[in-house]
Amino acid sequence: MSQSPQELLAALRAAPPLVQCITNYVAMNIAANVLLAAGASPAMVSDAEEAGEFARIAGALTVNIGTLSSPFVSGMRAAIEGAQAAGKPWVLDPVACQATALRRRTAADLVALKPTIIRGNASEILSLAGEASRGQGVDGRDSVTAAEDAARWLAAQTGGVVAVTGESDFVTDGARAARIAGGSPYMPMNTALGCSLTGLCGAYAAVADDPFDATLAALAHFAVAGRRAHEGAQGPGSFAPRFLDALHAVTPEALGAEAEIRALESVGA
Repeated sequence: MSQSPQELLAALRAAPPLVQCITNYVAMNIAANVLLAAGASPAMVSDAEEAGEFARIAGALTVNIGTLSSPFVSGMRAAIEGAQAAGKPWVLDPVACQATALRRRTAADLVALKPTIIRGNASEILSLAGEASRGQGVDGRDSVTAAEDAARWLAAQTGGVVAVTGESDFVTDGARAARIAGGSPYMPMNTALGCSLTGLCGAYAAVADDPFDATLAALAHFAVAGRRAHEGAQGPGSFAPRFLDALHAVTPEALGAEAEIRALESVGA
């Protein structure tokens, strides 16, 4: 039986999950604050000597390849092994995976380890599926709709959930699919919000029975908070603190009332 975003936010707030975040240098502070504001407990543990051990006690693991290095990759692999051994969900954020040979190789290796959830922009998802993208560096320049078929294919290949995020979001597990609306045009003007959303997907995955439900709830929470924060913001600078406040202020009841989720009747709908 599916769990609603309202139910999952209530569960997250009742027992804040510990989320291990292996993320990039730019995103660490922002991602930690987003998780804290939403109601979760972040831990930026990435060194290979402890990452695997820590993943066994965390509720979920998130892996972000934004600032790649050999030590980071070793920590990612150790953490994924630990999470899988303990039966914990893990989320992959394939930042700019189309940009360089190192990123393409690393992303492909991590996808082969079967993430529970993959969250990326349209250009990243297209690249992971072996299709051409117009992404430049970390900037996605493809539309979400252009990547929906690639997301379905990728979900079928990995057995996990794939989320394509942008002006509106698309989520699929290869069989089910949904679109989520909301947010703010100021969100892409704030660095690392996408990386932070990956962390929030991990937080919801830690309390959900079904990663598809978890992903919908995380994206809906972000979208509702983004729309609320946009009201009264004068630009991206004033939006940022309003967004953290909005993440914290959204109640389970408000999330249930304000989330704009449209389930698609079938694959290809």
